[in-house]
Amino acid sequence: MEVPKFLLGDNTDHPNSIFIVHTEYPRFIINLENDEVEWLEEFSKQDEEELANETESLIEAATAFYDREVSRYQE
Repeated sequence: MEVPKFLLGDNTDHPNSIFIVHTEYPRFIINLENDEVEWLEEFSKQDEEELANETESLIEAATAFYDREVSRYQE
């Protein structure tokens, strides 16, 4: 099965939250309501430094994915 790079998720226990799941390394879930990120990987100290540089672009890509999905739904 081919899994998309991003998945959109919601949960009735969190009615105001919009979750984006990034399925490729580094895997994470971002809550667009508050930009909280939950990493699904364990990182070494060296990885953390590299990840800090990449995090902003990953979050921007997740937000762009959400905007694209919402625009397609509204068409």
